[in-house]
Amino acid sequence: MILTIIDYGVGNLSSIKNMLKKIGVDSIISNKTDDLINADKLILPGVGHFDYGIQHLHESGLMDPLNDKVLQHKTPILGICLGVQLLTQSSEEGKEKGLGWIKGRTVAFDKPKLDGNHKIPHMGWIDIKGFENSKLFTGMYDEPRFYFVHSYHLQLDNPADVLATANYGYNFAIGIEHENILGVQFHPEKSHKYGMKLLENFVKYY
Repeated sequence: MILTIIDYGVGNLSSIKNMLKKIGVDSIISNKTDDLINADKLILPGVGHFDYGIQHLHESGLMDPLNDKVLQHKTPILGICLGVQLLTQSSEEGKEKGLGWIKGRTVAFDKPKLDGNHKIPHMGWIDIKGFENSKLFTGMYDEPRFYFVHSYHLQLDNPADVLATANYGYNFAIGIEHENILGVQFHPEKSHKYGMKLLENFVKYY
């Protein structure tokens, strides 16, 4: 099994690789087309600004083979943090078009709905819910919690594409699952045993 972590110049890739190593999963970090084409599973990480991320993805030369792998060959892919936002059609953070694999967009937190206890960016641990039908959470520990750092969140057109939800002032989608396309807003590589289990499930069940 070849798991390729896509290197397009955005994100802390080594921390994801190290977390995978802890659960006994070998992976490669690569910006080479051949490594993407030969992959059995893909991880699209990312931190920072939406436009910066999508521009770097275009400049990497990986856009066409990535679309082919995911949309035609149905290779499982997991987007992480900015990586999941890039799966949508657009973002309020920028003007560039996203990958558009999932109908929906990335939006800023609605500040009028937040009280003084809810700061932006949202940073810290938060419980999630509504994940019971996903293999990504098979055998998950009770009351799973994950670590977030973000100012924007997903707003999906189809409720069936929502992987799970959380509450930070109001309920919002924290992930995507549509056939072979998955993504999470939180950082599994910073979420200790919960993140390890989630990555293990991605490798095992998809």
